[in-house]
Amino acid sequence: MPFVIPARPEPLAAEPAQTALVVIDMQNGYLSKGGYLDLAGFDVSGSPPVIARAARVLQAARRAGLFVVHAQNGWSDSLAEAGPPTSPMWHKSNPLKYMRAHPGSQLLIRGTWDHAIVDELKPLPHEPVVHKPRYSAFAGTNLEMLLRAHGITTLVFVGVNTNVCVETAVRDAFHREFFAVMVADATLQAGSQAVFDASVFNIEKFFGWTTSTDEMVALLDGLAAA
Repeated sequence: MPFVIPARPEPLAAEPAQTALVVIDMQNGYLSKGGYLDLAGFDVSGSPPVIARAARVLQAARRAGLFVVHAQNGWSDSLAEAGPPTSPMWHKSNPLKYMRAHPGSQLLIRGTWDHAIVDELKPLPHEPVVHKPRYSAFAGTNLEMLLRAHGITTLVFVGVNTNVCVETAVRDAFHREFFAVMVADATLQAGSQAVFDASVFNIEKFFGWTTSTDEMVALLDGLAAA
């Protein structure tokens, strides 16, 4: 049965069976004191309410029976996926630059605390985890295959960071013919409020839709009760 997401700039009709929640990079490295983002000089003090809101959306999506996918950013210990100086990632990735400047540090390395998903958003055993080596959850991963295999056409995004990995995933979803909805207050930007506002503007004007945690949870709980 179709439902309508209370979104901006206009409501969006979708089918529950064709809608997935994509949880982007809810990892210690992006959200916790002592994690990569904190060490790189970004303010992570806004993390606790974002974690709580993203967890509310995740729990509601589970109750409503939506397909849930988690994206987890990082590399193997060898950093083979990160690439040498011939890759722009070598030059632009803040954790890679930090690790070169601080030998022995391990940021977003698989199996480390920094790479781990925070407890409040831990995947359930049946929920797929997409390991991504770049900002986009689609780049070099099997995310699109998973979504197509499950007949998904609409994606609801929560996670971090609003202006980097979340916005990049929304843009790539748009270019792959998915309808993309960002739960704006269940994301956290790397940078100032102006950076967050710019991402919301870009998504609403060009790439998708936005909604709020309260609106999304109320909608999904209505589905679960139906």
